Amino acid sequence: MPIYAQCLDLAEDPAAIEDYLAAHRFVPPAVEAALREIGIERMEIFRHGTRLFMRIETREDFDPTRDYQRYAEHPEAAAWDARMRVFQRPVPGAKRGEWWAAMEPVYELPRTRESSGS
Repeated sequence: MPIYAQCLDLAEDPAAIEDYLAAHRFVPPAVEAALREIGIERMEIFRHGTRLFMRIETREDFDPTRDYQRYAEHPEAAAWDARMRVFQRPVPGAKRGEWWAAMEPVYELPRTRESSGS
């Protein structure tokens, strides 16, 4: 299962950050369904200050540059995306037009046989 990592910054506004975090306590089921429909099997978002790190696991045929924004073809997901972008800023060094910036893999600690259930 492919894994992708991306990063993004939040606006430097404590009230906006709280609003962003509150919104993620209940992501609308239609948004989650739209993400699954485009091939995202699992998603995690972590925060440190204003920096967000997102890790997604996808179907084999998923291509983030081609597929990710397709979730916004669904009206409720498009509304969610527009709402979230108010809080977000591309990270320094993001490519032109890139919102969530792709991160390059650097290191992976492989699973041991014991931890993989083998």
